[in-house]
Amino acid sequence: MNIHEYQAKQVLKGFGAPVAAGVAITSADEAEAAARQLPGPLYVVKSQIHAGGRGKGKFKELGPDAKGGVRLARSIEEVVANAKEMLGNTLVTAQTGDAGKQVNRLYIEDGADIDRELYLSILVDRDHGRIAFVVSTEGGMDIEAVAHDTPEKIVTLVIDPNTGVTDADVAKINTAYGLTGAAAEDGKSLFPILYKAFVETDMAMLEVNPLIVMTDGHLRVLDAKVSFDGNALFRHEDIKALRDETEEDAKEIEASKYDLAYVALDGDIGCMVNGAGLAMATMDIIKLYGKEPANFLDVGGGASKEKVTAAFKIITADPNVKGILVNIFGGIMRCDVIAEGVVAAVKEVGLKVPLVVRLEGTNVKEGKAILNESGLAITAADDLDDAAQKIVAAVG
Repeated sequence: MNIHEYQAKQVLKGFGAPVAAGVAITSADEAEAAARQLPGPLYVVKSQIHAGGRGKGKFKELGPDAKGGVRLARSIEEVVANAKEMLGNTLVTAQTGDAGKQVNRLYIEDGADIDRELYLSILVDRDHGRIAFVVSTEGGMDIEAVAHDTPEKIVTLVIDPNTGVTDADVAKINTAYGLTGAAAEDGKSLFPILYKAFVETDMAMLEVNPLIVMTDGHLRVLDAKVSFDGNALFRHEDIKALRDETEEDAKEIEASKYDLAYVALDGDIGCMVNGAGLAMATMDIIKLYGKEPANFLDVGGGASKEKVTAAFKIITADPNVKGILVNIFGGIMRCDVIAEGVVAAVKEVGLKVPLVVRLEGTNVKEGKAILNESGLAITAADDLDDAAQKIVAAVG
């Protein structure tokens, strides 16, 4: 689960991390009052969307010469003018795709005197099975570009879970950044604080870009991007309350209600599969034959008829879907349950696009019989290759 920057800073501030004063607003009418709560005279007006690259982004409605999604303002009047221009418009960044995201919230933040910009993230290093810090002196930059062009400027430090962040770890991070004086002293408290926040709230990723050294020599978290492990949210009702469903795909929200693993994509062939590996293979073979998958959807190993019906409804709710491929290999999952769910869903919502079904495994004969006797226009397939070719041909 992702949250907004202002929410991430609230979480980090609760653990003692240094962040600037700021006020979140949802209406331009709130901008003046928000700015007057801050010291000034420099303010930063930040679009709050679940995507990176906001500063370099462009608003669809404002033309190519307009400012981006993060703007400096040197007066309260300028804050208000920016708020009026940004709220309600669509911000397109490298991470949103061409569709962009509508800006429904702004964060008005106190400005900072910046001496240096650094990069810091904390994530699960799967190679070591531990949490790791990833740090670089190239803060404010696209970290993927830094990794590609100058990988030597990125340092990864794996943390021992038995000790947490030690003084030796802090020293290594300070050395990687070249921090001295007040900044190095701040690092002794900040880096353990960020690790503690990561662990205790079950974060999946914490990115601070940039982490700044101010002209007074102290560190400050200038930006923060946080995502949480969805499987651990039952332990954190306060974190769950931060969810902003307006930033999520409506189909993905509906899928989560039925514990379906669903991700919307840009293609036109809907997929319903059991098992993440098989789902990936199904999407790959659709691409192999020249089409694009409209979604990743794993109904899981123990799906009920109701769950399968819900999955089918979610797929057909996507207006981009021009055909549907159901690919089930029944182990724990029974093919007859899948067939019953598909038939029930088609009868309820109708079938306006081609549907190809490939079943194999537990109760496959019973499953095929249910489909064949349904009287519905369902195309059967013998194997995955056959299924992919049939749905691609049907979609054209």
